Amino acid sequence: MILDDFVQFDANGLYCKYGGFYIDPVQPVDRAVISHAHADHAVAGNREVWCTAGTQAFMQLRYTKNAAKVFNVTAYGQPFVVGGVEITFVPAGHMLGSAQLLMAYQGTTYLYTGDFKLQPDATCEPLEWVKADVLITESTFANPATQHPDPIAEISKLKDIKINILLGAYGLGKSQRLIRLINDYAPQKTILMHHRIMPLNTIYEKAGYTLGKYQLYNRKLMKNQQDYVYIVPPFTFDSYIRATGVKRLFASGWKNLQVNSQDTLYISDHADWSDILEMIKQVQPTQVWTLHGDGKHLREHFNNTLFVKLLN
Repeated sequence: MILDDFVQFDANGLYCKYGGFYIDPVQPVDRAVISHAHADHAVAGNREVWCTAGTQAFMQLRYTKNAAKVFNVTAYGQPFVVGGVEITFVPAGHMLGSAQLLMAYQGTTYLYTGDFKLQPDATCEPLEWVKADVLITESTFANPATQHPDPIAEISKLKDIKINILLGAYGLGKSQRLIRLINDYAPQKTILMHHRIMPLNTIYEKAGYTLGKYQLYNRKLMKNQQDYVYIVPPFTFDSYIRATGVKRLFASGWKNLQVNSQDTLYISDHADWSDILEMIKQVQPTQVWTLHGDGKHLREHFNNTLFVKLLN
């Protein structure tokens, strides 16, 4: 039997009262199961955390001693129990260490996707399919108007840009994917890295993910026009809004983050509309619950042929 209140939002985030834990809480809590290390899913200060090894490494780098009092690091596919709910981490394909949460309770299974993507990504574990009675899916881009382009075609645009490029990207996950894509599909470019991204790259490489060639940013180098791509986090990108002698691009699935209509770089680490429909097809749920976005388009699409509940 599906429990309508298996997970519910409160002031601290998404709570499972049957297991006594939060999923990706937005405030520090006693028990947190964390899907991945992006800051909007992994806050500091939780007393006890369950996560993958990759997520632990990034949290400890970012939050140091305040990351969590206790880490329970669990491999993909290895079930564990929190408060009577059996949980299994399943690769989500979003970034290194990202996991879906397959939760089993009283004979019913609930799959929390966290952030996920289906596009190939050589810098993280590929998404794996599992069946579940209830799919609790992110709906960041759950709109029929959103179809993400081929990332290889997008990154190949850089080959035609003959001046140095200032490339804005989120430091964790997106930047490492961009390094690998540029090395693979625009190898004539020389990649320069902002110093704050370098320690994140080290964690990827220690985990066995080869990013390819890059070097620490040197201001003197950027004075020359030699096919440099300087990858910087958003705050640095915004501070260079009046930069001259460079092409400014921001890699994102969001239209409002593109610098202008002529120079776009739509590379997203989230599922688009077609991907979410494919997730539903593969999981074969009886119900779909949506969060982290607007699920109204999914509700309209299925038009009562599949129950869709909007959690937020």
